[in-house]
Amino acid sequence: MEKRARVVHSLRGSYRLKDILAVAKLPKATYMYWQKRMNKPNPDLELEEEIKEIRLRHKDFGYRRIYGELKKLGILINKKKVQRIVQKLGLQVTSFTRRSRKYSSYRGTVGTVAFNRLRRRFNTSIPYQKITTDTTEFKYYEIDNKGHMAIRKLYLDPFMDLYNREIISFNIAKQPNAQGIMAALNAAIEVTSDCRYRRTFHSDQGWAYQMKSYVDALNSHRIFQSMSRKGNCHDNSVMENFFGIMKQEMYYGCAYYSYDSLKTAIEKYIKYYNEQRIKKSLGWMSPIEYRLSLQVS
Repeated sequence: MEKRARVVHSLRGSYRLKDILAVAKLPKATYMYWQKRMNKPNPDLELEEEIKEIRLRHKDFGYRRIYGELKKLGILINKKKVQRIVQKLGLQVTSFTRRSRKYSSYRGTVGTVAFNRLRRRFNTSIPYQKITTDTTEFKYYEIDNKGHMAIRKLYLDPFMDLYNREIISFNIAKQPNAQGIMAALNAAIEVTSDCRYRRTFHSDQGWAYQMKSYVDALNSHRIFQSMSRKGNCHDNSVMENFFGIMKQEMYYGCAYYSYDSLKTAIEKYIKYYNEQRIKKSLGWMSPIEYRLSLQVS
């Protein structure tokens, strides 16, 4: 009704009100009600501008995360009111969502298969104590030697700290390879080296995590190795959830036409995810903000 009333109001200078109301099928009493409201100053004007600014910085923030961001800024407001304003401004998230076939690195038993020490206990109050990893696949387009558009693949191997869901290291490559995964592993081992407790690194039973070099690297640093049960993605659901969020916000609905452009987009997203993407479970802070806030306290 409000939209129709505003249209009628905008046409009053060009046509008779009686004729506009007849075409719009809007009772005069209803129009007069909305006209009085339109003439009143908007009490939420500053709040609406702040919400627009937040959405400009975070294109995939729904009303819940906008509410959390407002709370961080010291603006206390009811969550339902934020939802109403987001709907009024037409700022609902419309990211394209689609599930693609999950990449599987399982090749059977090709090395050491570890016991599932984590057992879906994904939370910890100790930084760098529990680390999880997995591999996911992306696709991009490239012109081949014959001038045809060819589909190429890119692989991401991130290591996540379950304390605050921060990505502490990662590797990007054109194909799954031992060198890249070992580089990301060694970086994760270095980042977590000051943990006062014995660490646990979790993964699925992919071929890379069964490699002798991978197992030896963990053993040499007295790190427990943990693996999901065969064919059970829920044993590493935290990483699956990260991949889903990441692809929804920077991959699905977008087309990348080179390896470098997709690689750059992934690197930018991981930086954004670590430094700016707030989570309710972290007190509306980003992973790095959460870690630093507890170090200070």
